[in-house]
Formats: sequence, structure tokens, C-alpha cells
Amino acid sequence: MTTDCIFCRIVAGTAAASIVYDDALTMAFMDMRQPNRGHVLIVPKTHVRDILALDDATGAAMMSTVARVARAVQAALAPDGMNIFQSNGEAAGQEVFHLHMHVLPRHSGDGLLRMYDASPEMPTRAELDELAAALRAAIG
Repeated sequence: MTTDCIFCRIVAGTAAASIVYDDALTMAFMDMRQPNRGHVLIVPKTHVRDILALDDATGAAMMSTVARVARAVQAALAPDGMNIFQSNGEAAGQEVFHLHMHVLPRHSGDGLLRMYDASPEMPTRAELDELAAALRAAIG
């Protein structure tokens, strides 16, 4: 836990937050920014910079909490859809360097988070197989 991390301070109870869920390994709270009503953040209680530093047990706990929160958002707010996402590094839009996942309710036509401006080019099967092989080798 670091005192200069806002999410660590929320977990410690020294910074204000609207808590949605709290268990031994994770906490969920309302994002201060609500592009759509019901935007929730899920964090590990220990300070983990990003997904690259995440251990398996905490990762499993986080996904369990994400699913629990997503079901609650669906039941309470009945959005048309939902984005579940996580960003790593400044280039990906990470602003707080404490791992967090977003549960963002979506409504038809809200215009948020458009992934592609146009349809991306499709690689060949050989290119995809080559990428898959490189990733398998990196996994070990």
C-alpha cells in the first residue's frame, strides 16, 4: 500500500469513496466520473501497478468481483449493454497506476468507447498462426 495512491487510500479508508462491494482481496466503488450512471471500479486491496504484476489468486478474486458487480449493475440499472475493461500504461489511457477494472453500463447510441474508427485490416491465417506461436512461447 502506498500513501500517494488514491486507490490505496480508498482501500485504507482514508479517502472518501462510495463503496459497492468489499471482501478480503478486492473492493468495488463508484468511479468519480460517471459517463453513464453506474460506472464502477474494482481494485485489488494490495497495491498492484498493472495486470503485468498481478498474481493468479488476486486476479481470480478480481474477476469474481467484476462478475458480481456486473450482475448487480444489470439488475439495478438495466443498461442495454456493458463494457468491462482495464487499461495498462499511459498509452492505453491508464491514469491511476493501481490496477483497476471498469464496469461501465452502456446505452444504445451513447457514443462511448468506440473501438475502431473503421474496420481494421484482417491478417492472414498464417500471420495469426505466427502471432499465436510467439505468444505460446512467451507463456511458457
